[in-house]
Amino acid sequence: MTAPTQRLQSSLANSIYQLFNPIPFGFFVAALIFDVVYYQTAEMMWSKSAAWLITIGLFFAIIPRLINLVHVWIPRGRSVLAAEKIDFCLNFIGIVAAIANAFIHSRDAYAVMPSGMILSAITVACIALSLLIASTFYAPRRANHV
Repeated sequence: MTAPTQRLQSSLANSIYQLFNPIPFGFFVAALIFDVVYYQTAEMMWSKSAAWLITIGLFFAIIPRLINLVHVWIPRGRSVLAAEKIDFCLNFIGIVAAIANAFIHSRDAYAVMPSGMILSAITVACIALSLLIASTFYAPRRANHV
């Protein structure tokens, strides 16, 4: 029987990751809400506002994704959980969808629907699922008391 290996992480990088990781999700959810409102009302302001929210969300997604990239794919003597790789891949898919969505939203407001709303939904679904998966390996560990 072997002892489990201690997960070595930079506490500064982990703190920065935990601070910035939820911010893009909020912007992407707001963009999805704005897309739905635009789909219902055809008021161009909602589409343009969604474009800004997607752009700001992508801007804030850079730092945590770079930290996660190094953490998952350059492990430095620690084992990487399969959930961490799935979390990274789902975030990657969500961000690629958000980049495509930013290009879609740069069109004239009437040309955004329905592809802009679909890409917003894909982005939110991927990142929400990745946050749920990440909660399994970032949850505090409890000691077993007998």
